[in-house]
Order: sequence, then structure tokens, then C-alpha cells
Amino acid sequence: MDNSITVYTTNTCPYCIHAKNFLNDQGLEYKEINVQEDVEAAQRLVEETGQMGVPQININGNWVLGFDPEAIMTFVRQDVL
Repeated sequence: MDNSITVYTTNTCPYCIHAKNFLNDQGLEYKEINVQEDVEAAQRLVEETGQMGVPQININGNWVLGFDPEAIMTFVRQDVL
């Protein structure tokens, strides 16, 4: 089943790297938005979530703040046989 995953990152965030590595290890595709390089995206992110920290991950409309593998997998749509 397809997931809509967007990871908001900065260049210097070690937890952003952990989050992206985790998603890659799970075989999950995602879009990355670097808010350090895209000021408008950073502003939209703060307006939407009220949070300035990264990583912030939007998974199928649900927000995960920080690198939280359990929360990430909670919101990932998994194929059920």
C-alpha cells in the first residue's frame, strides 16, 4: 500500500539522518524537504505544527516530531493479507 511520507530536515540534524536511514531500511519512499534551505517551507511547517524542531515527519496526514520509529510505523499503512 502506498504511503505519503514527507520528512522535514536540516543539514546539521543527526536525528534527521537516523529518520531517513530508518525509512530507507524499511523500504519506505519519502520526500525530503530541507527547511534550512527552503525558508518558505520552514515557515509553513511552523504554522502547521507549531513546532520548530526537526525532523518532523508527515505520514499519511499524521505528524511525528523527532525520530520515533514506533510512531513512524504506527502511521505507515501496511499491507494486510
